[in-house]
Amino acid sequence: MKYLVGVVRIFVGVLFIISGFIKLNDPVGFSFKLEEYFSQGVLDLPFLTPYALAISILVVVVEVMVGVMLILGYKRKITVWTLLAMIIFFTFLTFYSAYFNKVTDCGCFGDAIKLTPWESFTKDVVLLVLILIIYVGRKYITPLVNTKALMPILLASLLACIGYVYYVLNHLPVIDFRPYEIGKNIEEGMSVPEDAPKAIFEYKWKFNVNGNEEIHISNGDYPTVDGEFIDVETSEIQEGYEPPVHDFTIEQDGEDFASSLLQEPKLVMIIAYDLRKSNLEVFKEIKTVAEKALKAGYKVIGMSASGPDQTKLLKEENGLPFEFYFTDETTLKTIVRSNPGVLVLEKGTIKQKVHYNDLKNLKFE
Repeated sequence: MKYLVGVVRIFVGVLFIISGFIKLNDPVGFSFKLEEYFSQGVLDLPFLTPYALAISILVVVVEVMVGVMLILGYKRKITVWTLLAMIIFFTFLTFYSAYFNKVTDCGCFGDAIKLTPWESFTKDVVLLVLILIIYVGRKYITPLVNTKALMPILLASLLACIGYVYYVLNHLPVIDFRPYEIGKNIEEGMSVPEDAPKAIFEYKWKFNVNGNEEIHISNGDYPTVDGEFIDVETSEIQEGYEPPVHDFTIEQDGEDFASSLLQEPKLVMIIAYDLRKSNLEVFKEIKTVAEKALKAGYKVIGMSASGPDQTKLLKEENGLPFEFYFTDETTLKTIVRSNPGVLVLEKGTIKQKVHYNDLKNLKFE
């Protein structure tokens, strides 16, 4: 039992640190996921939405620190009970999401590893079993290093977490796991390979045949049945390939200009997913950046999910020398974790991407 607890303790501790670090690298992205959970129709806790970012930071810092404490063998009683409470809560949450199909991705590993709801639940069940093993054998958890070194290591870990999250909040994630990272081509990300698996659907057709209800199953073709059609149920039995970039449009007056704009040799995107939540003071500097880009021969566009009245008012108040286009809010949130943020593209390939705090780093050649 002693050796089993020792191995499981290290494994669980490392897993919590890795999972926590991935989310710590992108706390804004994790806060978006929490907003999904808090929304109406999921957990129905909309009053928590304004605090999603603060909660996300607290959760991931605790996750990392609990992992460190478990490996070090510090305060085993508090550590084990915290682990148990966290995994029971997460197991309930993932089961709820999977069973009721509420949130399609738990965000357990951010954008680094995508898990389906049932995969997330299975992962949490396995973790629950491992943590129960640790709980039963908690007496075998002993300090891994000298007692005097425990507090300095824990303090250094906590300061590292705080410093790291402060940096990514004021800039951008250090590691970008999304399909819009620097160097990626957006059009290529939207393409579907010829040999990509296709979605397969199963259709259950109900017919009234001579007063009896019969069910005929097919993969799409309407069955030849000598009877009266009643109903049909459709279910997906095999998922098709979904490209990394989807739901990407750049619309204006109902027309999508994405394909033509992504062919521009010099394109600057000013992205603000929601102007009500944007740092509006930054648009004074955005104006200077846009004028500099225009002089260098770049085409400059704004992209927002806000309505035309809001974008028009923002343009007039700040004298912005570019037009706004409409793009889905979720897509814009995925592209850049800054509101506003700026991208520089060359024929659809992302060359630069910056937080509004780093506008001075943009280079137009």
